Formats: sequence, C-alpha cells, structure tokens
Amino acid sequence: MQPLNQEVADLAMQRAISLAYQGPRSTNPRVGCVIIDEFGIELGAGFHHGAGTAHAEVEALAIAGEGAKGATAVVTLEPCSHTGRTGPCTEALIAAGIARVVFAQKDPTREASGGAAVLKDAGVEVIEGLELEAAARINTAWTHVQLTGRPYVVLKLAHTLDARVSDGSGGRTPISGSGARFITHELRSQSDAVLVGTATALTDDPQLTVREFPVDAQPLRVVMGQRELPEALRVLDDAAPTLLIQESDPQRALEILLAAGVQQVLLEGGPTLASAFLEAECVDEVVWFIAPTLMGAGVSSSHPLSRAFPVDVSEVGMIGNDVLVRGRISRSALSQR
Repeated sequence: MQPLNQEVADLAMQRAISLAYQGPRSTNPRVGCVIIDEFGIELGAGFHHGAGTAHAEVEALAIAGEGAKGATAVVTLEPCSHTGRTGPCTEALIAAGIARVVFAQKDPTREASGGAAVLKDAGVEVIEGLELEAAARINTAWTHVQLTGRPYVVLKLAHTLDARVSDGSGGRTPISGSGARFITHELRSQSDAVLVGTATALTDDPQLTVREFPVDAQPLRVVMGQRELPEALRVLDDAAPTLLIQESDPQRALEILLAAGVQQVLLEGGPTLASAFLEAECVDEVVWFIAPTLMGAGVSSSHPLSRAFPVDVSEVGMIGNDVLVRGRISRSALSQR
C-alpha cells in the first residue's frame, strides 16, 4: 500500500470534521467519516444521524461499495468495537477490506474503546491523532461527560470595569451591548440547558430562549434555588421547557441534569450561583464580558472565593464596545494548590 500523503490525509479529515458537525447534538458523539483511494479521491462519506442509525463509517462504506477494498477510512473518532443498537464499526471496516484507518480522537468510553487494537490485529494499518484538536472540539461536552460523569459547564457573566453586575437598585441593570447579547444567544444555541438562580429569575425576568439563531429545539430552561416563582415569569412560559431544581448544591443539580440527558450547561446566573459553582469546581469554561462602565457601587460579579481559579485564556477580543475574555478553568493549576 502506498504511504499516506499528508496533504491528502489533512483534507480528508477536514472533510470528515465538517460532516460530523452535520450530525445532531445528543447524548451520542457526532462523528464523520470519509473513504478515499490512494490518490485522495473520495469514494464514500457519511456522518452519524443519531441514536439507532448507521454509524458514520457504515454509511460511508455503503456509498463506497466495492471501492472500499484496499482504501483508507478517515474518521473523526476511533471506530467502535462494541455492539449496541448497531454492530461494531471495526467489523464493518474489516469486512469491507479497508486497508488503512486514520482517526483523530480516541474513544474515551470503556464500552466502545479499543477499536484501534482490533483493527491492528486484523492487519489494518492504523494512524491516530490527525487533526486531534479540531476533531475533539466537535464533542467537547460528550467527551467531558464520559471522563468526569457530569455535564460540561460554561459560565457566562457580564460586568463593568469595576466588576459590578448591577447598580444595587434591586431592578434589572443592562450591562453589555447588543454584540454580547448576540453571542449569548449563540452560546444558548450550543447548550442543552441554560441555568439561572431564583434571584436572577425574579430580578431580570429573562426568557432564556434562543432568538438570534435557528435551532431544532430550544434548550432546557433551568431555575435553581429554594424560592417560589410567580407563574407570570417569562421563564415559565410555553416558549421552551423549564425545570425547577430546588437545590443549593451544584453537584447535585448537575446530577439531575445529566439524568435528564443534559451534557452542556450554560450558567447565566448571578454572583451567588457563579460563586457556588466555582467553589464546587463545577465550572469548566468562562465567557466574560467587560463593559466600559464604572458604577462605583452595586452588586459585585462574585462573592469572595476561598481560593483563586486560574483560567487558560483562549480568546480576547472586542465585541462592539465590550471586551470578551474566554477560556477554560486550569485544572492542572488547581490540582497543584
């Protein structure tokens, strides 16, 4: 078999990644697969359409037909080696005569991992790790759930230059501009649930729906806390489903959400909720908007924390007149404390 051309492999993986994004966001990973010949010509392509449907590899093999014999399969996730609602993809690839499998991300699950070893034992050449970072972003939340057993939590907060989230009047205080609100709706569209505390629900009366992006289904609206909520609140309307969690423990709340099929949570609550989730080490990523305003007094963006929470910054930019800072909580730095 001809050695793999790096440029051909890169292009095929980029195509597989674009296919994977076409799959539905669910409790299953999104996967894309492209089958190419030695010249890089596409013979078949597919992606996973949801639970119970053919996996990406099987769909691509069906299109490639006899052409799959001696070809290369390029997949975003390690082919599975177990039987669930469908059979193992490793068996399908071997039976089709695939000579080489290139995949990006190893499968983190105990049930489906080990596909690379099965393929190698059958004489299939296996190359792993191609475009790993780009492919892993497809299933950030799903991978996180498999590794930690809880949903992936994104904390979104907007405050002034002097770290105030409201002027303390007891009413809603607009902080950020229209660009930040647009990104907030984008974040909601990427999440399975949007979570606030009862204080935010009562003070701001947010609807918590996605209105700037088309979505197949609205995210679950979640209000966490012990206080009773008036039925007239917008978060209780019929625009989207709402779950009330009468809990103060972030870890318990996330257990309830995971059982409900939630894998990614957008935390839009105020300082009480933000501080509680940070202290419980239940925040994975922060999206912080800083507005060019000085209030001088009012409600701080966070209650005093017991320790510092370092953030590995991945993005800093201007959104209209606001500053956006985005990054992940540094687990390695926390573990060294």
